[in-house]
Amino acid sequence: MRKNTSVTEFVILGFSNHRDMNLILFVVFLCIYIVTVLGNILIIVVIYVDPTLRTPMYFFLRNLSFLDLCYTSVTLPKMLANLLSENKNISFSSCAVQMFFFLFFGITECFLLASMAYDRYNAICNPLRYTAIMNKRVCIQLTGGSWICGTLVAVGHTTSVFTLPFCGSNVINHFFCDIQPLLKLVCWDTYWIEIEIIVGAAFTLMRPLLLSLVSYICIISTILRIRSTEGRHKAFSTCSSHLIVVTLCYGTALIVYIRPKSSYGLGLDKLFSLFYSVGIALLNPIIYRPKGEYDG
Repeated sequence: MRKNTSVTEFVILGFSNHRDMNLILFVVFLCIYIVTVLGNILIIVVIYVDPTLRTPMYFFLRNLSFLDLCYTSVTLPKMLANLLSENKNISFSSCAVQMFFFLFFGITECFLLASMAYDRYNAICNPLRYTAIMNKRVCIQLTGGSWICGTLVAVGHTTSVFTLPFCGSNVINHFFCDIQPLLKLVCWDTYWIEIEIIVGAAFTLMRPLLLSLVSYICIISTILRIRSTEGRHKAFSTCSSHLIVVTLCYGTALIVYIRPKSSYGLGLDKLFSLFYSVGIALLNPIIYRPKGEYDG
């Protein structure tokens, strides 16, 4: 990849326009990282040691927590180091690796959320056949398929970006190596590359999103047919947390990636990216309660 570029390293600008707040930001993000790591580890451990939580939804939730651990670790440690250091450089290959894993864990999580929506659909719409449909083999296949899709998409987008010629500025006006900030550093017109990436991102995100939407249309339709208020409340409580996470995850991902570079506002985009890459992983342990919500 390097033979196509004269840039051997990048400088991650991060939050350099708020230098007087670097120490405060470091403490805030360090606390967020610690809480995120401990919260997701707690979910993984509780699900592993409690035999009553050996259900398909908890199997998916354990994978989701592991993804969140990895996802936050791709960006936050480097961001924390940059807040305390004058040297904000990252090598060309390290930048490519960071982008790959960021996309890999993010896309895998999107497909895993679709698998969780399918699980909730079967739990509510097919309760008598739920155990037969969502057996261990199906759960492993859905999870494995999510990881494979994440790998393929991440390889495609990372290759598309890092085979472009970088021969001008090497300053990334962002807090990690993301697609849009890097496209601003390419030497030639990136219009068609940008269109290709937007279409690819839309196609990638819309597939699991549509599956989730169809699942929830069926779920809500089934819930509305339940006569008792208590029954409707109990049925809705089994998928309310997942619905919140799906809305947050897909909403911010669509805002960040499916729009042209001309509408790319650095300050606002950093905020959305920060929430997408850090906030959701922090909220997941809070939104998903370890007990009583996902008895399938």
